[in-house]
Amino acid sequence: MLKDGLLTVKDNQITRSRQMMAVAVALPVHDIYSYSIPAHLAAQAGVGKRVLVPFGRRSVTGYLIGPAHDSTPPEIKHILDVLDDQALFPESMLPFFEWIASYYMYPLGQVITTALPAGLNLFDVTLLTVSQAGIQAITTASLAPLEARILQALAKGTATTKQLQKRIGQPFSWALIHQMQKRGWILVDRQIKGGRIRPKTIRWVTVNDTAPPSKRISAQRQTILDLLHSKGDQSVATLKSHIRTAPSLIRAMEKAGLVSSYEKAVYRDPFGDPIEADTPPDLTTEQAHALETITPRLGKGFGTIVLAGVTGSGKTEVYLQITQAALDLGLNTVVLVPEIALISQTERRFRARFGDTVAVLHSGLSQGERYDQWQRIVSGKTRVAIGARSCIFAPFAQVGLIIVDEEHDTAYKQEGGLTYNARDLAVVRARQHGALVVLGSATPSIQSWYNVTIGKYGAATLHRRVNDKPLPAIQTVDLSQGRDDRGIRRYITLPLQNALQQTLDAGNQALIFLNRRGFAAFPICTDCGQPLRCKNCDISLTLHKKINAFRCHYCGFSKPATSACPTCGAKKIKLLGMGTEKIQETLMQLFPDARVARMDRDTMTRKGSIVKLLKDLKHRHIDILVGTQMVVKGHDFPGITLVGVICADLSLNFPDFRAGEQTFQLLAQVAGRAGRGDQPGKVILQTFNPDHFSILAAKDQDFLAFFDREIGFRKSLGYPPLTRMIALRISGKDAQQTADQAQRLGDRCRELLIAGGPYKGTVEVMGPIEAPIARIAGQFRWQIIVKSADTGRLHRFVRQLNGGAGSAFGKRHVRVIVDVDPFFLM
Repeated sequence: MLKDGLLTVKDNQITRSRQMMAVAVALPVHDIYSYSIPAHLAAQAGVGKRVLVPFGRRSVTGYLIGPAHDSTPPEIKHILDVLDDQALFPESMLPFFEWIASYYMYPLGQVITTALPAGLNLFDVTLLTVSQAGIQAITTASLAPLEARILQALAKGTATTKQLQKRIGQPFSWALIHQMQKRGWILVDRQIKGGRIRPKTIRWVTVNDTAPPSKRISAQRQTILDLLHSKGDQSVATLKSHIRTAPSLIRAMEKAGLVSSYEKAVYRDPFGDPIEADTPPDLTTEQAHALETITPRLGKGFGTIVLAGVTGSGKTEVYLQITQAALDLGLNTVVLVPEIALISQTERRFRARFGDTVAVLHSGLSQGERYDQWQRIVSGKTRVAIGARSCIFAPFAQVGLIIVDEEHDTAYKQEGGLTYNARDLAVVRARQHGALVVLGSATPSIQSWYNVTIGKYGAATLHRRVNDKPLPAIQTVDLSQGRDDRGIRRYITLPLQNALQQTLDAGNQALIFLNRRGFAAFPICTDCGQPLRCKNCDISLTLHKKINAFRCHYCGFSKPATSACPTCGAKKIKLLGMGTEKIQETLMQLFPDARVARMDRDTMTRKGSIVKLLKDLKHRHIDILVGTQMVVKGHDFPGITLVGVICADLSLNFPDFRAGEQTFQLLAQVAGRAGRGDQPGKVILQTFNPDHFSILAAKDQDFLAFFDREIGFRKSLGYPPLTRMIALRISGKDAQQTADQAQRLGDRCRELLIAGGPYKGTVEVMGPIEAPIARIAGQFRWQIIVKSADTGRLHRFVRQLNGGAGSAFGKRHVRVIVDVDPFFLM
């Protein structure tokens, strides 16, 4: 019976009142579940807190999202525990999470899990152990082959179900485990694990004023009491700095009743060296005009403005002054940058201006540091959050300004799990909060600038660099003229080598860009002509000379550099192709006195490595920096006067309709690293396609010319931003099963496109077809692209294709992933 929002349940003839709450569990299920709150937990329960709930045979983490809509569920289960003292996210974020779950067709509980700091959730693990009776049964009982293998595997030690399946090399059913348990052969135990991240506490000491005076007290104890009386409560660590034996003295003083100790939460500090405060510089005329365009919109409701400014035009200073205006109005600000490598630079600029009101959120922090930064935001102790794409989930109750720097960058698109685009979510969250979004870039995305041309977004532009510094002079070198060149001249042309020598002679720095890491990207057997391929992926291995191994850049598989050809057994492997490691070694040979460093994913893995490299570059401890696209994204290197692009065509060869856009953006961005200091800059752009319009537009730094040409192609082919796309990615370990499921899914698509139906003529289906890289990490891959100019109809089509939000596509051993607004089509 429902009475005043409470459900009355008879249990063993005792009537109890329990409130029903809706819970989104952290599992791949789309439904929301109703649980009752036991009386002893009712006071702790609140929206935004984690709870431990029974789910089937397991206990899992869930999130309280409000009162249950289903007040009389068929089976009432009770919340086992409330895991948080304070809510992890404000209730105002729930509509945001629900929109994400609906648009990206992803379970709400897993959306919230994605948003929260990692390492929080609890889960139970089933542990299987062989009993003494089970050991005897191995030799005495008549066992089925699978039973014998299970017992023999468990005789080697306790295992989880996953570990056991790996040991025996085949799946087994729970019914079989249950049967073996009933026979007394196996012991089944469930343990709650996870939840590694907790608040950090330190021990503090306070004096007991009510303690009876002691006639006899040592000088050291008296010193401790004097410190506590004069300075108030102190941490044990602080007292230890005065008296080395303070910890043991304090324990004795507690027993005597002189002092008491308690635990106090502290934040783990992710910041580096302290930063001196700065003062805003004088603005250029264009910066001032941009601020006049943007700041009046603050606090006046939802709006989106694209800040298009050439490299070096001072966009960051505009961000800082907009943020100051937002803070003056009492508005919280979220600042997104595409790469962790950029956060250090941006964070320092913002901390110098706004001090301790700045928090950072990104995966480069330890789990504890990230948790603490999250708590600073949710508790209202900070007003500005800076981070990579996951910072869009910063738990402000209300947001007034969201800045997306380098908004064109594909790093804002999450590829695994919840495939969200942080730039798009910035616009959605701003709309829900009535906030202003500023999308900044020197090379705006086609999507964003198209929205400017149709009046959906506003625009502010910066055409000139700060202090009227000139844009770098760009020289193209046609690599097709040197096809017969051998050795280093194939990738370090004479114009580039001469320009490097002149730069070094002048005491300046150079940046060499190649968007491919490793030493040799195409090792091939000289006997049989077969390339060395990854055993798990349809891709060539890349030699990494520093670790002396061939490595796959997709799944991480590696084999020693001394390995023979797997096809014919020959050991003569020719190292074709190139990567940043090879370029670095070549430059060290060409310029033995130069200090050459490398910035790519291989060298920037250790915590603090990015900050150290940027400091070395700033202090002129590096003469030549070789890097991948990590180096092009918004970094300010005043000492770099020369940029060399080894091969401008790599991204042009991708089978992707965005290949031209990505090529233009990469080249224009990397060229913009040159000449940002007092010396003019120069760019040597090596290419096999000097007349391609993407190359020409990048050379002229002319985004509008590129946009006008590119948008014409998109219109004629019906590609985004004129339409929306959803990719259905089909993958499985069995090639035939995967292909069959792809064909069945394709057949179902065609059934929905029947003449006279709601989708005929409005939804287009391309595929099924094998993915360009047909196998990655042992998974065979197919894809279907669905597109339409009608976003609502496109989503309805895919939901109908899936047979409802809670169902699954296809067979158990073949996965179908829905990627809304896909970026990666390989």
